[in-house]
Amino acid sequence: MSYDKCSSVKPYFCEKGLLIEKASVCGCYENSRINGELCISDYQDGQKNITLKYVLDGQEHYMNFSVYQKMAEYISNLPKDIFGDGENSPSRTDFKLRNINEEKQRQLLLPLVVKIQNSAKSKEDQMRIAVSLVQNIHFGESEKKVNFFGQEVNYSRYPYEVLYDMNGVCGEKSELLAFLLKEIGYSTAIFYFHDENHEAVGIKCPVEKSYKESGYCFVETSGPAIINDGGLKYIGGVRLMSFPEIMIISEGDSLNKNLYEYDDAEKMNKIRERGVNVLNVNAFDYLKRKYGLTGEYNV
Repeated sequence: MSYDKCSSVKPYFCEKGLLIEKASVCGCYENSRINGELCISDYQDGQKNITLKYVLDGQEHYMNFSVYQKMAEYISNLPKDIFGDGENSPSRTDFKLRNINEEKQRQLLLPLVVKIQNSAKSKEDQMRIAVSLVQNIHFGESEKKVNFFGQEVNYSRYPYEVLYDMNGVCGEKSELLAFLLKEIGYSTAIFYFHDENHEAVGIKCPVEKSYKESGYCFVETSGPAIINDGGLKYIGGVRLMSFPEIMIISEGDSLNKNLYEYDDAEKMNKIRERGVNVLNVNAFDYLKRKYGLTGEYNV
């Protein structure tokens, strides 16, 4: 972050280490107009205020954010199909990149990225806030159905819609987290576990620390969990056993080799192997408080 200069994200100006809106100096993005120091999007109509929870170092925090009905409606009316070139059918990755990189959506999600960046000085803590924030969004399916190549299927929401509805399933929440981490500057991927029909996020990290030596650390998005903990138990007692398809979303920075989550994830796995007992219950309670873990999900 360059001090006393405009950010690459309009209309933000870096002043004393914080990003502030300064449209008179930094200008505005497309489809918006200047109002004082603010940029007002054509899609900022039907304002709804939401409160996002995250846990950092054992402390609960709350972040207020505004979402807009007009943007949610615009996103929901976008075509659901991607047409190939006649020889190649669109891949799962193509759909992920389309959902994450939609430009009008990006303009109204970037203020959330800025709020995250202003909430922590270190890039690693910004990453932790983004992860916890998405994990703490309620897990739930959309009630909508769409016609997809002649079949009625569950509606898959874009990242903006997950925020607007304040709920999402694993794939939808993973796209939102991948967007946030990409904009913060990390190299990201989405893991798709075909056998278990589950999705999670990958953040680039040292191979020796990574999930199944993939070069990416595992990040669950369905609910609160420790980064790099791939031993979670899901509904019905299911655990992830298959090797995932790895869909590359963005290039950027890697997690460093000294991230404290590596050790904490190993401690949680040892507790899981032995079961919670009098010898490890204090360690288990400490990890639950530190990461805001809930229920039996992490045992």
